[in-house]
Amino acid sequence: MAKGSLQRRRDHALGSGAELFYDTPLEIVRGDGVYLYDRGGRRYVDMYNNVPCVGHANPAVVQAMAEQQATVNVHSRYLHEGIVAFAERLAGLNHDGIESVVFSCSGTEAIEVAIQMARIVTGHRGLICTDSTYHGNSELVDSLTNVGCATNQTGEIRGFPFPERYRPQEEGLSEEELCEAYLARVATAIESLKTERAGFAALIMCAIFANEGLPDIPSGFMSKVTDLVHREGGLVTADEAQAGDGRPGHWWGYEKTAFRPDDVVTGKPMGNGLPLSATAARKDFVDAFRAEKDYFNTCSSTPLQAAVGMAVLDEIERLDLVRNAAEVGARLTRELECRIDSHSAIGDVRGCGLFISIEMIKDGDTKEPDAALTNSLSDRLKDKGFLVSHSGKFHNVLKIRPPLVFSHANAESFLDAFDECMVELSG
Repeated sequence: MAKGSLQRRRDHALGSGAELFYDTPLEIVRGDGVYLYDRGGRRYVDMYNNVPCVGHANPAVVQAMAEQQATVNVHSRYLHEGIVAFAERLAGLNHDGIESVVFSCSGTEAIEVAIQMARIVTGHRGLICTDSTYHGNSELVDSLTNVGCATNQTGEIRGFPFPERYRPQEEGLSEEELCEAYLARVATAIESLKTERAGFAALIMCAIFANEGLPDIPSGFMSKVTDLVHREGGLVTADEAQAGDGRPGHWWGYEKTAFRPDDVVTGKPMGNGLPLSATAARKDFVDAFRAEKDYFNTCSSTPLQAAVGMAVLDEIERLDLVRNAAEVGARLTRELECRIDSHSAIGDVRGCGLFISIEMIKDGDTKEPDAALTNSLSDRLKDKGFLVSHSGKFHNVLKIRPPLVFSHANAESFLDAFDECMVELSG
């Protein structure tokens, strides 16, 4: 069937406007490791989908899924060794203040649990996040998206400028002064909430500010903002849906950016495609949440989730994917950094393991963002067999986020294609 016909059927079946990547969308029919295949059999290197973190159609994960589904899968109101062991293992991978886990099915749900938990523990409702973030798409969690815009600001939510050194909120400051300037904006947001009935419950942030474009954070900011939040009586939630599960070259993004969150939200990669997420925190926080909410989710805390989640953790360890992310990611970041001087359109390159951002600009002096070039580069790379996307406050950051089985050879091939694209687009 022609792609145009399939797309028309999709618009009718799903509603016009359901998002598709690329000017000419792809029809993907199969995956294997780091590769995706379209209906015509063409192979693409997947450099965007962090959900299948141990590889598309990973045999060990597929086997665990099939065997558990063929044995039993029930809701969470029965005892089951598998789900208890999985919760214990997940908590144990975190810092020693993380003891208990609430499972759910999506990052959005896990963030909602974190918000409810913070409000119960603190007795307040006010939330703070960056002005360019994304944490999910329910009515509550979506209200955090791009907070600060007139349409998104509410009495219970405040935004602050995400910390960065490339486009600092004030030029001419030392790194220490810049850090203090961003902390001051957080303090102002907290004070604003405290003057209203909402009070202050929590700061929610991606551990590496992924959707903000993976900024170069002023040294010390993450630990200092955590201390600030705690002094003001709030909790710190680390959203690890993109940053965690080995991607940054550590198990968690908060290890890479050096802070200690009160609760940790994980999602997407946990099930390698099976809907699975979690909110992990101190046991007394989780106990307080359960006493207040009597939380129940039909498809979470199930034997199937446990079996698949365990298989993913086993594969990360068996394939040494945390080390692979650190080594391959560092090499790819270095190679891309070397291209800044050769291409004036590349403003900055930032890497955190196998999460890399390339900021595209129109002018090196003004750093004017070039979203159109970023979109064109993404499309052209797709035509050469490499799937990426874009993010950032100005939609001008090329977003590279492959499965963790991405290899040095894959990186080499990508660099060749990237160089070709940059020459073609500058011609």
